[in-house]
Amino acid sequence: MSTQEEGKKLQDEIKDSAHRVWLAGLGALAAASEEGGKIFQQLVERGKEIESRGKEEVDKAKVKASDVMSEAGNKFDEVLTSALHRLGVPTRDEIHKLVERVEELTAKVEQLKPKVG
Repeated sequence: MSTQEEGKKLQDEIKDSAHRVWLAGLGALAAASEEGGKIFQQLVERGKEIESRGKEEVDKAKVKASDVMSEAGNKFDEVLTSALHRLGVPTRDEIHKLVERVEELTAKVEQLKPKVG
């Protein structure tokens, strides 16, 4: 084989190798594109699941916080009412009952007054 033929053969082999590398790259790109789409969709689905669980956890935390706040509010009311009683301050219900009793007594006094007319 002559040097020219060997050069041509080497050139063809390099050309063939480069073509195969090119084809391998295209194949890798196609595979990445196909798999990438699948992986992306899987990630979206996992994200939806995590978001859903996260919302559930947030809702549970809100309910718990609301319960704690309500309980704290009730405790505060109890402590405040107790403190006011120790100071001799009547509650709203006690004042309301006193007002009703005064109105009843006022009505009876008005009935006992001699009619002037």
